[in-house]
Amino acid sequence: MPEKSLPEIPRPLREQFERGMVAYHKENLDYAIELFTLTLQKEPAFYECREALRAAQFRRSGNRSGFFKRLLGQASPSLAKAQIALRTNPPDALHHAEQVLNSDPRHAAAHELLARAAMAAGLPRTAVLSLEIVFKNDPSNRSVALRLAQALVAAGQISRADRIYADLLAANPADLEVARAYKDLGANRTLSNKGYAALAAGDGTYRDALRNPGEAAALEQESRQAQPADASAALLAEYEARLEREPSNLKLLRSIAELAAQRGDLDRSLETYRRLAATEGRSDPSLDKAIAQVQLLLFDRRLASVDPAAPDAEDQRAAIQRERDDFELADCRERVARYPSDLALRYELGELHFRAGRLTEAIQELQKAQAHPNRRTSALALLAKCFARRGMYDIASRSLQTAIKERPAFDEEKMDLVYELGCVLDKMGRPAEAVEQFKLIYEVDIGFRDVAARVDAYYASQSGA
Repeated sequence: MPEKSLPEIPRPLREQFERGMVAYHKENLDYAIELFTLTLQKEPAFYECREALRAAQFRRSGNRSGFFKRLLGQASPSLAKAQIALRTNPPDALHHAEQVLNSDPRHAAAHELLARAAMAAGLPRTAVLSLEIVFKNDPSNRSVALRLAQALVAAGQISRADRIYADLLAANPADLEVARAYKDLGANRTLSNKGYAALAAGDGTYRDALRNPGEAAALEQESRQAQPADASAALLAEYEARLEREPSNLKLLRSIAELAAQRGDLDRSLETYRRLAATEGRSDPSLDKAIAQVQLLLFDRRLASVDPAAPDAEDQRAAIQRERDDFELADCRERVARYPSDLALRYELGELHFRAGRLTEAIQELQKAQAHPNRRTSALALLAKCFARRGMYDIASRSLQTAIKERPAFDEEKMDLVYELGCVLDKMGRPAEAVEQFKLIYEVDIGFRDVAARVDAYYASQSGA
């Protein structure tokens, strides 16, 4: 049961989730929790909803209920039901564990049981969400640390798992179980760094996997090796034969376009996507985005084809990159004009404006994108960067503080937000408050960016004062 994102959820449940987000932002937390819980009962793999439920649970509870008094767990009918369901029906166990967390989101036993059920159901990100909470409150618990590292590996968060294993080994170099797990992580770390895993699974794109467009040709060849050319060619031929018999089968037409893109036949893919778009004058934002992505891949191919030995190679690449950037921005603007209520698209346009240095335009789009339940935190973070670039550090600080409050788990995204808040406070001339933010990260992950250097420099300045 792979975890699902919002577009993969049936429309009635998406609408129910969005009503929950509206209730959450209006501080109607009881109703939000009820809607999120009902949604997850029907779609336990809906990760964004799980995250939203956790945020609502923590916001409603405030500072009530201590963590350590719940460490062994109190008698709870829902917890007992979850323990029974864990053996035969992990998704049902998830639901019963959430019932406990609805009353006490710091209930360690419920979080640990929920994480076990999530791993049994094939939902590693859901497991990480709970285990991060338990680990943050009890970082010396070796068992929890090991399970968190294992869940992080399953979720593809290799670097975070690496740091946990390294800390465990530093604490006990003779721990053979940890040493073996740390060694096994090496292959996963290499795969993750190259970005090939998502590409081979069909969950990523060439641009996601590349650190620079010059790797495109080599990666394309490796992708073809991962899926034998003969097999994909045979499948494509089968689809096209079926299309002749079923010319009105639009799903089949889209499959042909997707498979052609996977095979690297981008011209054919683009032609098929455009044929699909022209059919019956259909209007589909996901189709328009697919067309744009193929066109961007064509630009990436042109970048990769520049001869590095040519005397004007750098100028050629710069010209193609400018053309690519101009196309991407113009295309996104056109799609926003066609689908003005698509808030995810508004976020995409805001991000492109930010990258181009058009801060006013970026702010306008990102302020609208805040209303999107799954883009809100990212929009607030990017808004803060826009305000900071303008020197409006007080407004940037407020945006970041709002985003931080809405992320319960102290994961890498939250650490990014806390780090940015520290930088903003430092620029505001408030070094003591800034270092408090950096120390929050330092306590969890000393290797995150330059927090160690910042915290050490602060203490050095205090001792020398």
